[in-house]
Amino acid sequence: QVQLVESGGGLVQAGGSLRLSCAASGSIFSINDMTWYRQAPGKQRELVARITSGSSTNYADSVKGRFTISRDNAKNTMYLQMNSLKPEDTAVYYCNADVLTTALIRLAYWGQGTQVTVSS
Repeated sequence: QVQLVESGGGLVQAGGSLRLSCAASGSIFSINDMTWYRQAPGKQRELVARITSGSSTNYADSVKGRFTISRDNAKNTMYLQMNSLKPEDTAVYYCNADVLTTALIRLAYWGQGTQVTVSS
């Protein structure tokens, strides 16, 4: 079994910053892509940023230049540094990991989500 736990969400004023973390634990052999998604009320879940095992990254256009994704492979942890936050960034942020388990089964896992609220 594999667990993903997000942390770091909260309430911040527009223009402020937050740093999200996603820690993976359990029966992990290796982790391929790790991805941040978000879902605002009444909207579909959308990709925010993705990082490969080799640390290549890609971002949604709406967050380019403001958000930075990173990972620490030794800790099986991914981060999202969010700067210059806007009210439209308000959403529940979820992490997703493409995991090869110790049973050599490849599965995608989700965290429980962390709320980010940006006030104007």
